[in-house]
Amino acid sequence: MMCLALWQGFAKTYVKDIAIYGGTSAGVTAAVQAAREGKSAILIAPEAHLGAMSSAGLGFTDSGKTATIGGLGKEFYHRVWLEYQKPEAWKFGFTREKFRGGGQGTKAIDDERRLMWLFEPSVAEKIFEDWLKEEKVPVIKNALLDRGAKGVKKSGAKIQSIRLLNGDVVKAKVFIDATFEGDLMAAAGCSYTVGRESKETYGENWNGNQLGVLHHGHHFKKPVSPYKIENDPKSGVLKHVFAGDPGKKFEGDKKVQAYCFRMCLTDVAQNKAPFPKPDNYNPEDYELLLRYILAENIQKIHQVLKPDRILNGKTDTNNQGAFSTDFLGGNYDYPEASYKRRDEIVKAHKDYQMGLLYFLANDPRVPEGLRRDVSRFGLAKDEFTDTENWPFNLYIREARRLVGEYVMTQFDCFGKRDTPKSVGMGSYTLDSHNVQRYIKADGFVQNEGDIGVHCPPYKIAYGSITPKKSECENLLVTNACSASHIAYGSIRMEPVFMILGHSAATAAALAINSRLPVQDIDYEKLSQKLLKDGQILELKK
Repeated sequence: MMCLALWQGFAKTYVKDIAIYGGTSAGVTAAVQAAREGKSAILIAPEAHLGAMSSAGLGFTDSGKTATIGGLGKEFYHRVWLEYQKPEAWKFGFTREKFRGGGQGTKAIDDERRLMWLFEPSVAEKIFEDWLKEEKVPVIKNALLDRGAKGVKKSGAKIQSIRLLNGDVVKAKVFIDATFEGDLMAAAGCSYTVGRESKETYGENWNGNQLGVLHHGHHFKKPVSPYKIENDPKSGVLKHVFAGDPGKKFEGDKKVQAYCFRMCLTDVAQNKAPFPKPDNYNPEDYELLLRYILAENIQKIHQVLKPDRILNGKTDTNNQGAFSTDFLGGNYDYPEASYKRRDEIVKAHKDYQMGLLYFLANDPRVPEGLRRDVSRFGLAKDEFTDTENWPFNLYIREARRLVGEYVMTQFDCFGKRDTPKSVGMGSYTLDSHNVQRYIKADGFVQNEGDIGVHCPPYKIAYGSITPKKSECENLLVTNACSASHIAYGSIRMEPVFMILGHSAATAAALAINSRLPVQDIDYEKLSQKLLKDGQILELKK
């Protein structure tokens, strides 16, 4: 079908079968699948770049059990494999033949299955862009939803159109919210939650406040004073420490797990840019980090950063240890904040993380061995070239979460209940980063919220991507899906988002063909189509 662009002043009106809001990896797969279903589609990206975390530094894939990854998720990793078959993809003297890197529990290059699980950000972005061009899906970038009263027009429980801040209007039969923030879902009046549910809410023991639970090693193992003058509470509290009551174990709160940028670093001399010094840099902001380094005798980069090797001498660098790239407490109001406030929060994260790198590489108080080891690395000059080599997306690990027709909990992840109407699978560890840094009763600092619990592969319910029918009958939600905090900790991985984007678009097409609300489509027809397209709905025992 042809897109109708009707000029009303400078604003346009787009009319499509399926409108996807969110330029994430799920948004791209949803748009691709919508086109393959023969539906006219449009991808509306609030971002300037497509692919979200897969193209913003997360190239060391959180794959879990790769046998659970099918459909367009699997096709993406096949396309990665194809890109690195090209000799020109290997640079700076690196070659495919000499590559010996490993993935997360899987071979980085799986030639037998023609899949590849490690990749550079720019390669991922190229794949997403090429995919959409092949399917001829129009894309609007830097397009923000009007989250005010006029942003979503509904008739009863059905969205008629959405309005963007530039005045453009998008009409569609079915909408898909593929944002981490769940902005469209919230603006459409759907129920959602933010933060951690209490243990009593769903009976989960890994949800809520996890005071005293120390997983992953991302905690203080030696006593470190949080006070400006060591061991003197009257002197005041250092930056990056919460001075209030940390709460009680298992109780719920509105706090969210920490965010960070997944940085693409390199130690290849000709491709390395030195760590920049933020304009507002203050070395005293990292006094707690210094005390931690000295208390635990940290001498190597891998003790304070996690520079996982990807391709061509680059890394996907993540949080590591008790004080690292995760900006604990800096994101609490992000999920429901205004765009202006979100921009401020993103900048604060950038300043914090840039300052941390500059401090580690340059401050004379940092042990020389650690400074030297960190200084081996710098930002990769050939990545994120229009944002001065800094990742263009902050890692929004968790924001709003839909409360939909079905809520995924840890019991689904552990197979303790029969999850209905599978539209894909997850398999990654129940994974929450730290939520807060507080002062213990003994006067020393500690982190709280870090959880890592292994689970078997599990089914993801169709009801977890559909709002309650009474609230909205033509909307599907991929990234901000219906799950408890701790179940979401496993679901929130890039391969799973691609899977859910694929399934959501297939369901949207079936709803259009059947002229039914998304909640009422024939699941047997949906599952048969998903299986035909290579989606994995369950593993054979």
